Amino acid sequence: MTATTSAPERPIDRLLAIMAALRMPGTGCPWDLAQDFASIAPYTIEEAYEVADAVARGDMDDLKGELGDLLFQTVFHARMAEEAGDFSFDDVATAIADKMESRHPHVFGTQGGIDSADAQTLNWENQKAQERAAKAATLGRVPSALDGVALGLPALTRAEKIQKRAARVGFDWSETPPVVAKVREELAELEAEVSSGDSARQAEELGDLLFAVANMARHLGHDPEAALRNATAKFERRFHAVEAAIEAEGRSLTDATLGEMDEHWNAAKRNERRDSRN
Repeated sequence: MTATTSAPERPIDRLLAIMAALRMPGTGCPWDLAQDFASIAPYTIEEAYEVADAVARGDMDDLKGELGDLLFQTVFHARMAEEAGDFSFDDVATAIADKMESRHPHVFGTQGGIDSADAQTLNWENQKAQERAAKAATLGRVPSALDGVALGLPALTRAEKIQKRAARVGFDWSETPPVVAKVREELAELEAEVSSGDSARQAEELGDLLFAVANMARHLGHDPEAALRNATAKFERRFHAVEAAIEAEGRSLTDATLGEMDEHWNAAKRNERRDSRN
């Protein structure tokens, strides 16, 4: 028997019907039926990154498709939850609608005094802090300024968010020089462990160094994830230039020495700098 769907008026209803058909025991897709929250979560994260990639490239057609893929991930999770009797897609939509209304009382209520993006950011953070405190109370524990920072975030992003939370309660340097000094301190400690040969200690000190670098990015007003993405993209451009230069000589990278590749790398750097000045 082949699964079929009717054509409800709203596209979201059609998508929900498709998801239900994919998960229908006996007639659904074996792959979709085999999935659970844990197995789908990595795809959800991947789709979110692909949305960000389409935005960075300014590709609106691609963005439309990637947003659809991300929406499908929400529908997938909601369908599995509905099957387990936990909640439905409508519950998800209702919960976020309620949250948006409660966090924008200046739009949907009678509260005034919010006339700028900065004021709204402060109001938003205050409301989230109240929500975290209420949640901690229900769990019978004292709330922490660090509550609610998702473990699944990219490591650099989570480090920055943790640092921001600590800074809001005054645990932060007020100037940049001590932050730079901390980076130097952590680098020196890593160098010492490299000499020691202790792999576990090296990993620990490497983590401390990355945490300190994320803190420096925050103090300088830069997103560490974006900075690293840009650095990686720059490496890719220059490496492609090295490949092209050696291929133009009728050779492959495996035929070139590190010194020769380094010469082409430096030439690529010079060309980029020249082009940026023109």
